[in-house]
Amino acid sequence: MTSIDGLPPLREVIERHGLQARKSLGQNFLLDLNLTGKIARAAGELSGSTVIEVGPGPGGLTRALLMHGAGRVVAIERDERCLAALAEVAAHYPGRLEVVSGDALKADFAALADGAPSRIVANLPYNIGTELLVRWLTLPQWPPFYQSMTLMFQREVAQRIVAKPASDAYGRLGVLAGWRTEARIAFDVPPQAFTPPPKVTSSVVHLVPRETPLPADVKALGRVTEAAFGQRRKMLRQSLKSLGGDRLLEAAGIDGTRRAETLDVEEFVRLANAL
Repeated sequence: MTSIDGLPPLREVIERHGLQARKSLGQNFLLDLNLTGKIARAAGELSGSTVIEVGPGPGGLTRALLMHGAGRVVAIERDERCLAALAEVAAHYPGRLEVVSGDALKADFAALADGAPSRIVANLPYNIGTELLVRWLTLPQWPPFYQSMTLMFQREVAQRIVAKPASDAYGRLGVLAGWRTEARIAFDVPPQAFTPPPKVTSSVVHLVPRETPLPADVKALGRVTEAAFGQRRKMLRQSLKSLGGDRLLEAAGIDGTRRAETLDVEEFVRLANAL
């Protein structure tokens, strides 16, 4: 029996290679090729692009990306158990899949893109997803090496990424994403779509870099948002005390009695520049 792409069904691949998902690696495998195809389509036009994928596991999303025309897929996989299954996918799509065995947190993604038009598409391992996103949002060079990011997160994290001021989900992640990208939730994925099913709903987020975001020092913006949202229930004059408090707020023209969640991205940029 074969799947719609001519390869064996993923359940068979997992059983044959002994690929039970490991919680320590944040693994939850997507087995429905119709669903992985929906993620691939949400990423936009893939032909002629290099697609970078993190945590391909047995290769469900990898197969969908190749089937939907990705010119080249670079898949970074830390779990060596998955390499044999990915090698079978590479053999089915000669010259189009490069598997990198290693830790995504140590990868040079721009070098992997190798100057080609690139997109990042991934069902990110839950335990490193937010850290990777922050790294991709705070690259020193902007516009970045990628044209878009289409990423799976727990729904709670996805809501924080797209959150607007004055909402409960608004925080550091929303400021960073709103500063440098246009971000939206493309669709939700129920727990039962995964093996094993997680306890929460997941969401696919699509982010497109802004060509000219407001100028700000990345590190200063990080410090300001971390301090402000670290004590989000306090007035800014108190939460930003370690960074200058009233003096900093006065320089940025912001009322110190306000709280972090009321500031928009432009106001956080003013604080970063004042710092």
